[in-house]
This record gives sequence, structure tokens and C-alpha cells, in this order.
Amino acid sequence: MNKTLSDQIAENPTQFNIAAIAKLEEEALDRRTRTERQSDTVVRFIGSPKFLLLHVILVAGWIAANLNLVPGVNAFDPFPFGILALFVSSESVFLTIFVLISQNRMSRQAERRAHLDLQVGMLAEQELTMMLQMLQKLCQHSGVDVKSATQQVQGFSETTDVRKLATELEEKLPEQ
Repeated sequence: MNKTLSDQIAENPTQFNIAAIAKLEEEALDRRTRTERQSDTVVRFIGSPKFLLLHVILVAGWIAANLNLVPGVNAFDPFPFGILALFVSSESVFLTIFVLISQNRMSRQAERRAHLDLQVGMLAEQELTMMLQMLQKLCQHSGVDVKSATQQVQGFSETTDVRKLATELEEKLPEQ
């Protein structure tokens, strides 16, 4: 028997939401370009303790070899280690590019999430406004006295102008 979406949500809303979020994340990962996938892999590695340890070992070994501290190895890059500086500088340029590629992708993904949050929030606000209006009408029809809350409820039962809110918010937020 196929369950409807409403049945699935009603049965276990938390698990339904977790599954929906996991699916969205999976789809976002699948949308990555080949370059973004490779960049994410590199960034994951360079952000690991293994990379730090490997770097420390390589640089220490390079310095030790070029200070004639390793028997049988002739110095190939004497102090001030110009070749090492060239490699480290070049590496830092490439690593920065990889990190920026990953950050740009994550920024786009965060923007999509923010737009989704805004859309869900606006839909929830519209649904709540409609429910308040219906509840007001039911109370009036039933003869329930709601005069003490009428003014406050009236304000909430009006549709929110999102553009007006955004403009007011922008005017009142401090500049960074």
C-alpha cells in the first residue's frame, strides 16, 4: 500500500524531515561540477591532521638535508632555502584557489538554503494569516467576544508586506 505524503508526515514528522533534508543535501552534492568535487577532495585533505603532519615532515626533512644533518645527502638547496620557498609559495597559491572554489560552492549552497528558508517562512506566514482570519470569522459567527484581543489579532491577520519589512530592516541595521 502506497502512503500519501500526508500519511508519511503524520506517521513520523521528525524522520520525514530528516529524510527530506538528507535528500536535499545529497542532491546538492550531486550537482557539483567535476572541478568542485576535486576541489572539495583537496580541501578535505589539506584541512586534515595528516596533511599537517606530512607538511611538517617534508619541511623538516628538507631543512635537515640542506643543513647537512642527514649523512650521505648533499645539500641541494642551501640556506635560505630558495627552492623550498618557491615550492611553498606555489603550493599556497594553488591551495588558496582550491579553498576559494569550495567556499564559492558552499556560499551558493547557503544562498539556496536561505532562499528556501525565506520561501518556507513566507508560506507559513501566509498560512497562519489565513488561519487567524478563519478563526476570527468562526469566533464572530459563534458569538465569542474577542474584543480584548481584536486589535492585536487584526494586526497579525493582515498579510505581511515582505518588501516593506526588508526595506525597514535594511534601514535599521547598522552598516558593517
